[in-house]
Amino acid sequence: MPDQNPPEQNPKARQVALITGAARRIGASIAGHLHARGLQVLIHCRASRQAADALAAKLNARRADSAQVVCADLADLQALRQLAGNIAERNGRLDVLVHNASQFYPTPLASATPEDWTALMDSNARGALFLTQQLESLLRESQGSIVSIVDIHVDRPLKEHTVYCMAKSALQTMTRSLAKELAPEVRVNGVAPGAILWPEQGLSERAQATILERIPLQRSGSPDDIAAAVAFLALDAPYITGQILAVDGGRSLFM
Repeated sequence: MPDQNPPEQNPKARQVALITGAARRIGASIAGHLHARGLQVLIHCRASRQAADALAAKLNARRADSAQVVCADLADLQALRQLAGNIAERNGRLDVLVHNASQFYPTPLASATPEDWTALMDSNARGALFLTQQLESLLRESQGSIVSIVDIHVDRPLKEHTVYCMAKSALQTMTRSLAKELAPEVRVNGVAPGAILWPEQGLSERAQATILERIPLQRSGSPDDIAAAVAFLALDAPYITGQILAVDGGRSLFM
């Protein structure tokens, strides 16, 4: 994707975006879209370093010194402090923060464990809250924007995914609450994906067909659909805050 806006000569004058969980899938698409808009992108990963490095290399080939990989465990508060300090020192600013990192797997009531609770809440909500806390001053200074990737199943929960839905519900509530607390300097919004990518652990063809039958547009979306919505809210919507934009082909109309 060609750059729409050429970067300034001074790297620290270029807008900076941090995307959590950006090595693969939707996160990688978001990084690519923001990079194409001329931003310097910080590709966060926890364990997918090889994929993150490959993405950074691809983006840097398009525009030199425009993508960096940052690794941190979002459940580790000390790691979040260090990440924020490194961004302040190396980049000097932060304009866009995208909370995309997530774990997703079923937790039937009979087998759900405290470990499931911790893993899903940490990756979907707790990490996002405390990362925002550490980056608040940079975002206020730049009059920046936060976009959280939530889920249409916050409003209509998914069977046997109670803990995941609770975690995404917490992230959505955080998004709306911080839109009040961080205003007027920082705008905070969310994107709620529908059927974009099938779960990595697989979904039967029958189950996929059943989902698609309930979507007015009669097809699944793509990571680019989510990335375009994130770019819109982050860069092109100066009078929008506290909103959750469903990108689901109309599926939530009939759930």
